[in-house]
Formats: sequence, C-alpha cells, structure tokens
Amino acid sequence: MDRELINRIKVVLAEKNLTNKWLAEKLNKDQGTVSKWVTNTSQPDLKTLIQIAQCLNVGIQDLLREPVKNINVNSIKQ
Repeated sequence: MDRELINRIKVVLAEKNLTNKWLAEKLNKDQGTVSKWVTNTSQPDLKTLIQIAQCLNVGIQDLLREPVKNINVNSIKQ
C-alpha cells in the first residue's frame, strides 16, 4: 500500500483525536486488521478505503491525493 495513504489516514485520525480501535469498531473490523494497515503489513480493499473515508468524514480523494502535513506519525495512539 502507498505509505502516503497510510500517513494520510494517520493524520486524519490524529487531527480528530481518534484511535485505530475507534476506526476498527466503526468498520466492524478486528483491531489487529487495522493495525496491520497502519503498519503497512496488509492493505484494505477499495470498498474499505471508501468506508474509512466515510468514517473519518473526508473525501476519498483527500486520502488518495492530498499532501500529508508535517506531523510525527509515531506519536499517534494505537
């Protein structure tokens, strides 16, 4: 998966003060599954990416194209 996409998802989660656990619950996915996405071990399919965008209240195009802000993604809650 595109590392920039993962970073964009992390940035939006951080900006909204949300966790991977919250996202997993909203998507009805196992927290381990979301953890694999954010560590770039596996990747969500396109349908799930659309659901992620909806959960985060952002456009899918924002996740796919917008530049990432300067933020320490290592400090984001797991």
